[in-house]
Amino acid sequence: MTFAAGEVLHSVDIIIGYRTYLDLIPSYLEGKEVISSEMMKEVDRCRNALELVETGKNVALVCGGDPGIYAMAGLVFELARQNDHPGNIEVIPGLAAINSCAARLGAPLMHDFAAVSLSDLLTPWDLIEKRLTAVAMADFVTAIYNPKSKKRTDQIVRSQEIFLEYRKETTPVGIVTAATRENERVVITTLEKMLECEITMQSTVIIGNSSTFSWRDLMITPRGYAGKYSL
Repeated sequence: MTFAAGEVLHSVDIIIGYRTYLDLIPSYLEGKEVISSEMMKEVDRCRNALELVETGKNVALVCGGDPGIYAMAGLVFELARQNDHPGNIEVIPGLAAINSCAARLGAPLMHDFAAVSLSDLLTPWDLIEKRLTAVAMADFVTAIYNPKSKKRTDQIVRSQEIFLEYRKETTPVGIVTAATRENERVVITTLEKMLECEITMQSTVIIGNSSTFSWRDLMITPRGYAGKYSL
C-alpha cells in the first residue's frame, strides 16, 4: 500500500471494502464507520460508496493491489457515469500484484510485458485464449492473473499449451502466491514443469520471454544493454 493511500484512509469518514482486504488493514479502521461485504458484491460496494458520497460523506473504497488494475476504479466510474454522479472521485494508486511478484522473482519485467487474467467470469474464454495466443506469439513476458480456482482448472493447462507452441520448454516461469503476506510462496520453474507446482487464485504466474534466464533462484529478463554497451 502506498503512503498516499494510508493518508486517505486516516482522513475519511467511512471505509468500504471486501472483508478479506479490510482484515489486512486493522489499524486504519479504528474510529471509522466500516462497511464490509463478501466476494461477488463489487457492484453493491461501489454503488453504496457513491450513494454515501452524495450525502456529504468522505468515503474510501478499498480493494487489493492497484484500484485501476483488475480492481474497482473502472466499475466506480461506470456507475458514476450512468447518473452523471456529482461527487469528486479520486483514484489512489497502489502496488499491483505484478509489481510485488516481480520484485520477489528478481527482474522479470525489464522488457515489454503483458498481463492476462484467466478469469472468465466477466470475459469470454475465447477472447482470453486469443489474447494468450497473441502475447505468446509476440514474445511478451506475460503475467497471468487469476490462474486457477477450485472449480476452474482447465484454463491454466490450455495457457501452458499455447505458450509451448511459441516458447522453449526451458523458458523460466515464476509463480508467486500471496506476495508480501504471511503465507507467501515463491517458486521458479520452467514452462514445461509449471503445472507440477501449486497454483491457486492467490498466485500470479510470470512466464518469461525468449531472453529471460534464471540465476541464483532469480528470474531476469535482459533489457538489451549487453547488445548496446560493453558489460
